[in-house]
Amino acid sequence: MALPDGQSVRVRLHARREVAGLHPWRYLVGVPSWVARPDGVEAAEYTVWVTAQQLTPINGVDLSGVPTRRLPAPAPRPAPGWVVCHVPGRRGRTVVHDAACRQAAGGRELGTLQALDALMRDGARACAECDATAVLVPALELGEGRG
Repeated sequence: MALPDGQSVRVRLHARREVAGLHPWRYLVGVPSWVARPDGVEAAEYTVWVTAQQLTPINGVDLSGVPTRRLPAPAPRPAPGWVVCHVPGRRGRTVVHDAACRQAAGGRELGTLQALDALMRDGARACAECDATAVLVPALELGEGRG
């Protein structure tokens, strides 16, 4: 490990963990030190987290047994909600699907308000095989006569 004054000292690697930020890995190392006792000086170890920039690996040392904690995988991007698809061969006809519907492939992604607007257009309908009919049609009915 490189010390701030340019000296280097051999340390013991206890653990490593991945963190968010500029330097993605932190290493828990044991730095040799000494403790003064009434009857003399005793060897001790001071533990501290450091970045990879402060460490120099030793050739031939196997680190596979060092406990390692990675950041959790990022959550999958949530589906946008809804998808509008044009009905092939039917000019002006569209179907609004839940984004998870297997028939939604190739459509345009929409938010909920956009999906409601799309359903209000002539020739539009909600897919009866997914949540579109169960969720969006009642929402449209709530808005009738308000406005």
